[in-house]
Amino acid sequence: MTAGNAGDSGTETQGDSRPVVYDLAPDCTVEDVETDEYYHAVVNGVVAYGVFVDVSDDVSGLVHESNLDGEYDVGDRLLVRLDEIRENGDVAFEEADLGDYRTVAVDHQPTITPIEELSVGESVTVEGTIIQVKQTAGPTVFRCCDASGIVACTAFEEAGVRAHPDVELDDAVRISGTAEEHEGSPQIEVESLTRLSGETAEQVHERVDAGLTERAEPHDVDPLVEWDAFDKLRPDLRELARRLRRTVLEGRPIRVRHHADGDGMCASLPVQVALERFITAVHDDDDAPRHLIKRLPSKAPFYEMEDVTRDLNFALEGRERHGQKLPLLLMLDNGSTEEDVPAYKNLAHYDVPIVVVDHHHPDPAAVDDLLDAHVNPYLHDEDYRITTGMMCVELARMIDPGMTDELQHVPAVAGLADRSKAETMESFVDLAGEAGYGRDDLVRIGEALDYAAHWLRYSEGKTLVSDVLNVDCDDERRHEELVDFLADRAERDIDRQLAALDPHVEHERLENDAHLYRVDLDDFAYRFTYPAPGKTTGNLHDRKVGETGDPVITIGYGPDFAVLRSDGVRLDIPEMVAELDEEVVGGGVSGGGHLVVGSIKFVKGMRSEVIESLVEKMADAELDERLSSATALDT
Repeated sequence: MTAGNAGDSGTETQGDSRPVVYDLAPDCTVEDVETDEYYHAVVNGVVAYGVFVDVSDDVSGLVHESNLDGEYDVGDRLLVRLDEIRENGDVAFEEADLGDYRTVAVDHQPTITPIEELSVGESVTVEGTIIQVKQTAGPTVFRCCDASGIVACTAFEEAGVRAHPDVELDDAVRISGTAEEHEGSPQIEVESLTRLSGETAEQVHERVDAGLTERAEPHDVDPLVEWDAFDKLRPDLRELARRLRRTVLEGRPIRVRHHADGDGMCASLPVQVALERFITAVHDDDDAPRHLIKRLPSKAPFYEMEDVTRDLNFALEGRERHGQKLPLLLMLDNGSTEEDVPAYKNLAHYDVPIVVVDHHHPDPAAVDDLLDAHVNPYLHDEDYRITTGMMCVELARMIDPGMTDELQHVPAVAGLADRSKAETMESFVDLAGEAGYGRDDLVRIGEALDYAAHWLRYSEGKTLVSDVLNVDCDDERRHEELVDFLADRAERDIDRQLAALDPHVEHERLENDAHLYRVDLDDFAYRFTYPAPGKTTGNLHDRKVGETGDPVITIGYGPDFAVLRSDGVRLDIPEMVAELDEEVVGGGVSGGGHLVVGSIKFVKGMRSEVIESLVEKMADAELDERLSSATALDT
């Protein structure tokens, strides 16, 4: 029994020897009373053999005439002693005659049932925080989260009318009702819903927070491949896995944006599947994965205003229609540069958390104040050899280690698709070989992913990408046939494109002895088809590297852009972009990428000045055999 304010003066006097008479709050139950204790009572009925009294709205009983000294009418007040609670639930009181006493107020302290222990058919009380408020054509559905789980609670005011309008997202609440079964899971039919405040609310928030913190702890997984450079990133990835698991447990949606290429898909799909499986495991709603995670590609290598506008509109509609929290944005294989800042600032108006896993050269001074987490090898004095796909396979395994077997080939696909020159690429390829994938298989999976990404454009293509990558795929034969079809089509279209380009490719030998190849993609390449300018430039570059065996730089340009690739030459494209922006007045130069792969934009009328200035910088660049394909995995 919990005492509130007590005594004639409103406070309980320490050491007071007077007998205590308890004044029960209206919602107190038999759980709040004890035999031989004294209570304030009100007569609710008079019969020949005594009077019936209430000590709370829920606790009533008989004072038998043999235990009654005075005469009472309905509404009269008296003091009683609780004599007995019988097996059938009847409560017997006797009248008490106390000359001097003190009063102690008692608040109801119900038995709180953890959500994970709810049993259908029982009357229960849960305490937690509200993570969703959804108004249906009938009842209002509140989703309540405690330290152990999530449960839907339906409250009915009248059809389509919001019940308990004072209760909002993140409020601490106490909900009582009957646990019923709904689509295979418990659902509470609400009898009372109380918005908690003060110390009680604070205790509920602390209890929920402690429970979610424990449940969000990521799994300890051994790395697929031992790699000292990668070990530096594992603490950051582990902390991000904890944040993502916590986000799921809190019922907050996750919006995944990723670069639309092979490495971007090798990064995003494993994380998406791991989160979907975790959502299914901890949420009571079968549709929760569909509502709580959405993956979309970004065609540009940064977060465009078009992307953020679509994402915000989707998020705000979800909040309005489904009563959800605004999502966490997870950026993969992009999101580290100054070009992302305008979109991030737009999200800041709505307090949308942003986390990034990327291996492009970052601008931490520009973006980090806007990010809640940033995982990037450059922040640990490493570089783009550690691809985002490699990092995200480990991230997915920390979220759901059960995915390990179906992800063994993915780091190799990511590395080959992104032309990583990591010293461990051979180990990744060997690991994939143990899972049944030869090197040619891995290359073709990457080609098929790029081809699919091109035609998917801004669509997720969940099943198609799963089948191509053979992650969360239920038909091995379909995977093989699909890869063969898409990779063959990709090869055909690339050959067609390069055949059209070849007569128009300009060649010169730079002062540093590197070969420079450049071509006007606007005039001499097929447009609006596969391969796009970046892929076209990459394939032209690979062909020239194979033909010469020497250091090679390739530029594919259009009216207001250029795509850059180098092999055996240390270009440092992000630094070049910064210098060009200062040196070419009126050029409007922007862009970025890695040391040896990148793209730039500029104003159309300044193309010649920008390209010529760029070539001058390339001629001064240092040759570096470590950046040559000859030092990469044997082909």
